[in-house]
Amino acid sequence: MNILMITENDPAGMGIAFTNAINRYTEHSCRLVTTTTKYNFNFDKDLHVPDLDEDGLEQVRDLLRHADIIHFHVLADENIELGPIRVKDFIKGKAILHHHHGHPDFRANPEKYRKKYRSLRRKVLVSTPDLLRMLPEATWQPNLVPINDPLLLPSPAARNGCVVIGQSVTRKDLKDTADLLNVVAGIGRNISFPRVKVDIIENTEHRECLERKRKCHIAFDHMQGYYGVSSLESLSQGKAVIAGLDEWNRGYIKEFTGSDELPWVIAQTQDELQDKLERLITDGNLRGNIGVASRSFMEECWAEQHVLKILLEIYRNL
Repeated sequence: MNILMITENDPAGMGIAFTNAINRYTEHSCRLVTTTTKYNFNFDKDLHVPDLDEDGLEQVRDLLRHADIIHFHVLADENIELGPIRVKDFIKGKAILHHHHGHPDFRANPEKYRKKYRSLRRKVLVSTPDLLRMLPEATWQPNLVPINDPLLLPSPAARNGCVVIGQSVTRKDLKDTADLLNVVAGIGRNISFPRVKVDIIENTEHRECLERKRKCHIAFDHMQGYYGVSSLESLSQGKAVIAGLDEWNRGYIKEFTGSDELPWVIAQTQDELQDKLERLITDGNLRGNIGVASRSFMEECWAEQHVLKILLEIYRNL
């Protein structure tokens, strides 16, 4: 199959991650076209429209002509324009798939999208299980990370008496950053605890972000009930990862992985966050054991090949 992924900005780098995984582990061919960038992450690119000359644009036209599947990410659809290229001029006879990643407009207006896809009789993927509440006819396609990338391998954090808690975040107002800072400020006033530092990583090039996350002892995702790609990256790095996964999300994750034991440290309130952080800050052995379990979980339950099985089955049935 020839697969063409199209998106405006690449959501958490998942467009290029899936593109690379498909090309690495399957007999299919996948390319990615992007039109914008956000948050200074500088994810790897394939065909980025602002960088293309006329030869590059002709390559995009050729890919559109020969694509078996057009896979739209986020809010993109056939009305997107790739420079001078109108995608809707190429969709006749193509299988089309939409893939949602929790964009605010989708979260605010899910019924608008349900009606659209129902009328077009199109299949839809969502990136986290919580989005199934808004689009129950969709399929949950777990995100993936290349767990054998050197920056996603375990690396011991510094042992200098300071415990570093990291959070890589796009929107601090949506990811409980204020709660984290409030809790850590209170812990810092307890002189019996080790020294604690918080590293809030935002608007940072992705490779640098991963480097900084490797230097952390503890990773905090958020307490919104689901998980982010940030969780998967830190689990792969062998960190103790705190997230507020609710029962709904934990149930789907257990079904996907076949594991009743999940490595996340669960904290759904500020009080729970304080309790879990105090334990992790004061017990290096606990952090280490959870980190080992985190890495093993990613190797055994969340490898790219396993994640791709869902997507390839969807492709076969479009």
